[in-house]
Amino acid sequence: MSELLRIENLSAGYGEAVVLHDVAFSLGEGQTLALLGRNGTGKTTLINTLAGATRQHGGSISLGGLALHKLAPHQRAAAGIGWVPQERNIFKSLTVHENLTAVERPGKWSPQRVYEMFPRLAERKTNLGTQLSGGEQQMLAVGRALVLNPRLLLLDEPLEGLAPIIVEELLRAIRRITQDEGLAAIIVEQHPQAILAISDHAVVLDHGTIVHTDSAAALRSQPQVLERLLGVAR
Repeated sequence: MSELLRIENLSAGYGEAVVLHDVAFSLGEGQTLALLGRNGTGKTTLINTLAGATRQHGGSISLGGLALHKLAPHQRAAAGIGWVPQERNIFKSLTVHENLTAVERPGKWSPQRVYEMFPRLAERKTNLGTQLSGGEQQMLAVGRALVLNPRLLLLDEPLEGLAPIIVEELLRAIRRITQDEGLAAIIVEQHPQAILAISDHAVVLDHGTIVHTDSAAALRSQPQVLERLLGVAR
């Protein structure tokens, strides 16, 4: 399997404040990484850094051999980064369909395929972003990232604050996107067991540094390790 993403000696943060320290790992084409850690350990900062939304103080990021760290955020999107931030950042003054077509790029993920995966969105094509529930907004945020036809999907706490039925629907969609469609992804989530079940690898951050790496299956099978690292046993 060829390498897609390589991060080396990465330090980054906001302004002069450095949050990430000497982070390094790689991810292969079509693989999924669960990015775990307690609150405030740098997970979102790492996702934001990959998307180009922080100040990078050192190190390098390459995507398919391209020096991603030298590119502006819009150039990273064109290079193959699909980003779903915690805030979702959908265009609330546009309809569902306009949200998708405004950013659509050529490739296998079209608005129609997004509607097939999320029938709720198909039913609300003409609704404005302000008229969607939180779960529907999250589906739209994922769909909008997909129609960019990225090489790497970044999902920052995609299940946060959602009803259990919506969580299950999104988990099925993420499993389809990653495992069935083979799109590489990095997923930040506060529900480790749910994400480890659909991931290949796991990285745990603490105080902005990597403190544990393993296969997702191995970490999922060690509740005592999860308890020590994350404070959760299940």
